Amino acid sequence: MSSIFSNYQDKFIYTIILLIVLFIIRTIIVITVKKIGEKSGTTEARATLIGRYVTVVFVLIAILIEAFILGAETRDITLVFSSVFAVIGVALFAIWSILSNITSGVIMFFSFPYKVGDKIKIHDKDYPLEAIIEDIRAFQIHLREDNGDLVTYPNNLILQKAVTLLQKDALDDSSIL
Repeated sequence: MSSIFSNYQDKFIYTIILLIVLFIIRTIIVITVKKIGEKSGTTEARATLIGRYVTVVFVLIAILIEAFILGAETRDITLVFSSVFAVIGVALFAIWSILSNITSGVIMFFSFPYKVGDKIKIHDKDYPLEAIIEDIRAFQIHLREDNGDLVTYPNNLILQKAVTLLQKDALDDSSIL
């Protein structure tokens, strides 16, 4: 056992340093995202979702750097990643709308001017909609119409349509009555 550690001591140390550095950077980013979420009035669940996205990205970065630490050749890593990205690219092309909705969800976290409880009007020529925002999720936004119907509206579409804020925090106003 000691011969294994002595043979790979540098690699163990570099791996531990890599994990500590990436963990610290990830923690700083997640805390920053949560603070941005609190300032913009978004739910904690949305901030947690963005934190998960950050974690996945850092795991992929850690795998890439760890491959170099363990002595993998650049051409081998290039081959593996190009193969993986080719498969992922085909899969994402097949489910393009899902990727588009996830990306829109991240954009909405940082720059969406409406919050849960706001009453909005979506100016869509095919399906105009006037409703209260109940929840903003990774793929869609949940809207409650005045008649009680729940509408799930894709995130990518709400960023493409004109939206009017009719009443701020409509849920709070309706609970008073």
